Order: sequence, then structure tokens, then C-alpha cells
Amino acid sequence: MTSLDSVLDKDGVRLTVDDAVATVTLTNPAKRNAQSPALWRALTEAGRLLPGSVRVVVLRGEGKSFSAGLDRQAFAPEGFDGEPSFLDMARGPEAELDATIAAYQEAFTWWRRNDIVSIAAVQGHAIGAGFQLALACDLRIVAEDVQFAMRETSLGLVPDLTGTHPLVNLVGYARALEICATGRFVHAEEAERTGLANLVVPADQLDAAGLELAAALLAAPRDAVVETKALLSGALSRTYEEQRTAERAAQGRRLRDLAGLAD
Repeated sequence: MTSLDSVLDKDGVRLTVDDAVATVTLTNPAKRNAQSPALWRALTEAGRLLPGSVRVVVLRGEGKSFSAGLDRQAFAPEGFDGEPSFLDMARGPEAELDATIAAYQEAFTWWRRNDIVSIAAVQGHAIGAGFQLALACDLRIVAEDVQFAMRETSLGLVPDLTGTHPLVNLVGYARALEICATGRFVHAEEAERTGLANLVVPADQLDAAGLELAAALLAAPRDAVVETKALLSGALSRTYEEQRTAERAAQGRRLRDLAGLAD
């Protein structure tokens, strides 16, 4: 790929590639990057179109808000053009509804692939689906004006776009429950203190901070980063002894590779 090659630009999502760094941009600032099934399909496609050379993916939103969450038109009787409304889907067979939600979730799952490190650069509102999209990434840099909130419960729903697992892992069960059940805002200071944010910067420095972190991640050899990410992402599901075993196996692979003895 050539520098800043535009790979995808559709339905509120633009994917560009600059060598080892890809940038996914939400491009509907007039609607505060509200999300829809079409946008989720475009995000899924962006993940599938990533060139193998990409090591870091930066996710950002144009305008004052990262993403204000689900477009409320989804709950209108008419839904979106060419799409069934959420109310119509709820009246259909349970298996079809489950399959539809699973397809929506695919837009949120690929960001944690072991072969990439994903960074969400978040400013302004990150509400509901917007919060969950930021949580889908490995790392989060936030602007001083960031406002996270999980509003699904307040609407009689539950967070269903893969956000509950990373939220509990980051802040713990009790705080995650309180954030979701109250729907309150989490601002920059609390986000950094509780681990939701890796770094807080002024809004006008957000893009630069994302690229600076991307450059730092590229400094280490790719295979070592891939192995380390796999070790860390699996640590919570392993016992201490299982993690020791996983460390030994990973280090063995790295040493054999460095010695030119890789399988």
C-alpha cells in the first residue's frame, strides 16, 4: 500500500493505510458519528480489508464527538432505509434476532486480533455503542473533554456490542455495574484513574498523541509484540501455573526464531 492509501470510504467509515499504521475514521460528525447497521457492516469490512503489513490501527471520530451511540432511528417504526427496524426484528424468530446481533458484534471483535494493536482516540461523547466501540480497542487515548456513558440500561436494554467483558476487566465488577446501571458520565480524570484511559491529552493534541503511541508500538519487533499481546490477553483466563507454562512456550518460540531455528 502507498502512503495514506484510501482502502474504504462508505457508510460513515473511512479506512486509510500508511505503511504499518491504519486509521479508521468515523465520518459523520453532523450526527455525532451515530451508529447504524450500515456503519457496523462497514467497520467489519474495514477489519477484513486490513493489509497484512498493518501492525497498529488507530480509531478516531471526526468532529466534536467520537460517537454519540446508536442512531435512535433504529427504534422508529420505519427503521433505516432498506433495513428492518429493531422493533420488527424483536417480533421475529428468536434465532434470527440472535444471529442479527451476532453479525452486528463482528464490527467490535476484530480490534483485539493478536496481529494488531488497536488504539481508540476518543473525544467528546462516547455513549452506548460509542463507549463499547472504544472499549473494543486494546488502548484508549482520550481528550480532556471525553464523556463516556453506557446508557443502554436506562433505555430498558443491555450493552450487547461486546463492551461488558472489557469494561469489567478494566474497572472491576462493582464499578462496571454502577456505570451501566446508572448510565452516568465517566469523565477524563476518572477514566485515567480507573484504567479506562491510558492517557489524557488536550483535545487539539489527540490525533498527534495517537500517532505518537502508534510509533512507539512499532519500535519493537512485530513477532515479540504479537506474542506478548497473546500472553497478556489470555492471562485472566489462565491460572498462575498455566500462565507460567504459556510464558515458557512463547519465549521458546521467540528464542528459536532469533536463533534461526523456527519451525
